[in-house]
Amino acid sequence: MKRLTIILTLALCFAFSGRAYAQRCLPGMQGIQVTGGMVDGIYSSETKHETGYYAGVAMATYAKNGNKWIFGAEFMERYYPYRETRLPLTQFTAEGGYYLKILSDPSKTILLSLGGSALAGYETSNWGEKTLYDGSTLKNKDAFIYGGAITLELETYLSDRVVFLMTGRQRVLWGNSTGHFHTQFGIGLKFIIN
Repeated sequence: MKRLTIILTLALCFAFSGRAYAQRCLPGMQGIQVTGGMVDGIYSSETKHETGYYAGVAMATYAKNGNKWIFGAEFMERYYPYRETRLPLTQFTAEGGYYLKILSDPSKTILLSLGGSALAGYETSNWGEKTLYDGSTLKNKDAFIYGGAITLELETYLSDRVVFLMTGRQRVLWGNSTGHFHTQFGIGLKFIIN
């Protein structure tokens, strides 16, 4: 009888043992994330394309239930074709936002979040150069900009301290003379620091 109890106990231990995961997305955990990607389409160096690219860095602090606060800065450059060349539109923005976790697996290896952010910054057209190479004058003005963004973000833990990110976002900014809406999609890495 004693032998049967020991065998049964060992069998149950092996049956219910699984892989142990480190604790993830706990309130107060922080990570530094670096992202980059395309703006308004797929970037190309050809002069007739209107797309661009962006790069950003942010601090993410987890709240309850896998939700998080994001504070960061972003650089975005989009191009507008003009004759045989193209003119850059550059935005420098600061961001503060809150992301709600909408889906995750039980081990919190994959998380899908939807976030809203407030943005403020500065926009410059053709790096402030208003007279073009052919003598034309650029009428777009440099300006302070403000608005917001809606972001859909997928996180996948590569290890307990490194997270792969895929993002899609729609930015809406006012105060500028070059258009309000910009769509971004990209990838990034987050490094958990505590």
